[in-house]
Amino acid sequence: MAGTVTLGVSIAVPEPHGSRLQRRRLGFGDAAAAGIPTHVTLLPPTAVEAAARPAIDEHLAGIAAAARPFRMRLYGTGTFRPLSPVVFVQVVEGGSACGWLQERVREDGGPLARELQFPYHPHVTVAHGIGEDAMDAAQADLARYEAAWTVAGFALYEQGGDGAWALRREFRFAPCPRQRRPASSAFERAQEAA
Repeated sequence: MAGTVTLGVSIAVPEPHGSRLQRRRLGFGDAAAAGIPTHVTLLPPTAVEAAARPAIDEHLAGIAAAARPFRMRLYGTGTFRPLSPVVFVQVVEGGSACGWLQERVREDGGPLARELQFPYHPHVTVAHGIGEDAMDAAQADLARYEAAWTVAGFALYEQGGDGAWALRREFRFAPCPRQRRPASSAFERAQEAA
């Protein structure tokens, strides 16, 4: 392996919600949505040396092993305008778990260490870089959108030369123990504090 690759880490929005939101995003005129699976970002597009992939896989597997399944709920819309031309569906439950995960993915000294352009805010993009009227329509049309599921892991994606994102590997969380016990891991304590 030589050269660099562009990677991203995210939580996929499961079916039927993922396809439904992707179709809506395309319907608002965001053609890039055809190559972007519906997701909550943990690591934005990041260029890395291709030779670093084994270390990255090991790093992500360790994070997944320390995490547990958690509930995620989406409801309503928001926007990053005027700072960034984005309309999104809000993460109203599971945000603290996403925050914990993305901090570990980008941790200093790790193979994916990096600073973010903006503070981390978990969300599901439904319009990006399209006309203001279409952005307004997306924000209004999905204002009451709701979906919920149990997140059981996250995935590593690679961006192709055509701009489309392809799944490279899934990382499953450790299963929840059968008996309820006091929160012992940092991940569990973060979840209970939310």
